[in-house]
Amino acid sequence: MQDITDATFAEEVLGSELPVLVDFWAEWCPPCHRLSPVLEELAREYEGRARIVKIDSDANPETVRAYGVLSMPTLSLFRNGELVSQVVGARPKSQLRAQLDTVS
Repeated sequence: MQDITDATFAEEVLGSELPVLVDFWAEWCPPCHRLSPVLEELAREYEGRARIVKIDSDANPETVRAYGVLSMPTLSLFRNGELVSQVVGARPKSQLRAQLDTVS
C-alpha cells in the first residue's frame, strides 16, 4: 500500500487510471492501525483493478482540508479524478470490498 502526500495526491489519486481508495489515517488513531492490515489484504486482492493508498492526515493538511476530512479513519473512493464515495470509521472487510466493487 503506497503512502501519498499533499505533493503527490493529484498525480497518484486524481490522475490514476484505476479507481483509488484513499485511507486518511493518523498515527494516534487506534482504529486506523486495526484497519491497516485489512487494507493491505484488499490492495493485493484488487491489484490491477483498483489501488489503495494512505495519507497521513497530520502531515498532509492541504489534502485533508480539500476533502473535508474531520475524523480518522476516513476512506475516500476516487474514480476518474472524482470523489465518488466517502465513509468515516473502520469498516469490516466485506463493506470495503462492496465499496470497491462499485467502481472496479
